[in-house]
Amino acid sequence: MKRILFLLLVFIPNLLFAQEKTVEPKSFITQHENTFNGQRIKYQAIAKETFLRNDAGKEVAAFWSISYIKEDVADKKNRPVTFVFNGGPGSASIWLHMGFFGPHVVKVEGDYMQGKSLNQPPVVKNEDFLLDITDIVFVDPIGTGFSRVIGEGKEEDYWGLNEDAASVAEFIRTWVADNNRWMSPKFMAGESFGTTRAAAVTKVLQGGGRAMGMNGIILISQALDYAGSTSAPDNITSYFTYLPSMATTAWFHKKAGQGNTIEAFAQEAREFAYNEYLPALYKGDFLSTAEKSALANRLSYFIGLDADYILRSNNRVQMNRFKKELLKDEGRAIGTLDGRFSGEVADRPTLGDASSYLTTPGYTAAFNDYLANVLQVKMENPYLTSNRRIGGRWKWFYGGEPKYVNTSRDLGESMRTNPELKVLVASGYYDLITPFLDAEYTFSRNGMVLNRVKFTYYEGGHMMYNNEPDFKQLAKDIRAFILEK
Repeated sequence: MKRILFLLLVFIPNLLFAQEKTVEPKSFITQHENTFNGQRIKYQAIAKETFLRNDAGKEVAAFWSISYIKEDVADKKNRPVTFVFNGGPGSASIWLHMGFFGPHVVKVEGDYMQGKSLNQPPVVKNEDFLLDITDIVFVDPIGTGFSRVIGEGKEEDYWGLNEDAASVAEFIRTWVADNNRWMSPKFMAGESFGTTRAAAVTKVLQGGGRAMGMNGIILISQALDYAGSTSAPDNITSYFTYLPSMATTAWFHKKAGQGNTIEAFAQEAREFAYNEYLPALYKGDFLSTAEKSALANRLSYFIGLDADYILRSNNRVQMNRFKKELLKDEGRAIGTLDGRFSGEVADRPTLGDASSYLTTPGYTAAFNDYLANVLQVKMENPYLTSNRRIGGRWKWFYGGEPKYVNTSRDLGESMRTNPELKVLVASGYYDLITPFLDAEYTFSRNGMVLNRVKFTYYEGGHMMYNNEPDFKQLAKDIRAFILEK
């Protein structure tokens, strides 16, 4: 009897301690009602953690997501759901959430492009919120937002191209199962590296013993093949793909192409890039002195830089130099994410990317205010809009590509094995990190099914929705894409 009593005294406290250590996923659910696209809509906002488990059933990761679910929907089998994430790697979904897809959005007015800080931005109701046609789920990959490893999880199991794709695919499968949405049409929307991720995730979803086919993918500022979006000295592809974006940016700053529409000047730059510039790049120093001089003059016409400077650059102007040279007479450097933005420089080095540092504080303030006061989220840790630790530890090697990441073949294969999969490619004319010609060049090969690909162009940058007219047009284009049968 004493032995039994002793065992109980030892066992019960240990059992209670184990129970106290059990962590439950946090969830914050709020009810809302508002008018979007002329339709009065009641909806739930569900901000929550979703735990992923390993093969042994142990919890290893907590995925943070915010879902907007339209209420009073009788037939959810025909109700689309769209999963949204940003890029980085190491970026949370704040940018697409507060910039375009969410019910409340930040407005970036023209003054900010000339150096006004966006610390207390205007936040307005998103009249074009797509909730009338699709439920929307914002996903923060592990290490961003409130998403984190837990239990036996390890960061290295998530911080790599393959690992990231596998975990995001598992989250999507889990969300679909938990919400009984297996028969719903399914879409993904990614931006920048989020498009790299979208192609990889799509391939993972279509296999793995729990095959799930996507109906459509929205690629905002696509980056499937990094050869075309990496401006580097020995990368001939990048000089070709960046040239038209330099031209349209020079057009915006009235340094080139005046008297033309942006569409006409972009087309002229395309034709020059394909028909004259690319052959010259491959000839290299086999060009004669006269040919080099003539090429420099042609480049000057398109990108607005001095022909002598271009010639000294061997007719190969890298993007980081173009950004500092275009407005050097004004003592300003243009942005990378959006060439319309510019910031002051001292002794010519740049302070960074003006299109980023002028807008990031405002986005961060607006989203944290929205989390606390609208969604009623109370978490112990801060929301990480970006995580610099991830970039330095990211495993990039993928699919036999020793230098440039390329998931375009994944998407091409997925399109051929899934006849319903369609793709929308949205590009900004002033995007100086993922140029619009790169999108065309990438999709012109790699086994894409082009009759299911739609290209759209906007007078904005990487985040083209920061330009109000293009915000409206992008919403219209995505709406038509989702509703298209």
